Amino acid sequence: MNKKILSTAAIFGMIAIILGAFGAHALKKILSPEQIATFETGVRYQMYHALFLLFIGTNTIINQKRKKIIHNLTLIGVIFFSGSIYLLATNSLMPIDFKIFGFITPIGGLFLISAWFILLFDLLRPIKKEK
Repeated sequence: MNKKILSTAAIFGMIAIILGAFGAHALKKILSPEQIATFETGVRYQMYHALFLLFIGTNTIINQKRKKIIHNLTLIGVIFFSGSIYLLATNSLMPIDFKIFGFITPIGGLFLISAWFILLFDLLRPIKKEK
């Protein structure tokens, strides 16, 4: 499971850097400052959660079952949250109006918050003593 979590972290980090550079160089010429700021928010949250998954994947005190839950919540959360932000920020360049998918952004945020809550829950649980 740890290898899967770390691989997801690496993929998220790599894509965040690619999209950040794309936004800074290619999109800055064709999007408004507000759209660029929105796009950068998606990149920033994706990178935050790449680092979060690196922490989860290398941590030894988090229960493996909860690591899997955190991984899945974070994976879906980043795809929904950052993915929808990317689409909304570049909506003016697309042939399809992605504003109808704007409701997905807060759902993705809820998944990300849930992942952090599961981490907190796992860290605060009493440690079972070995017999």
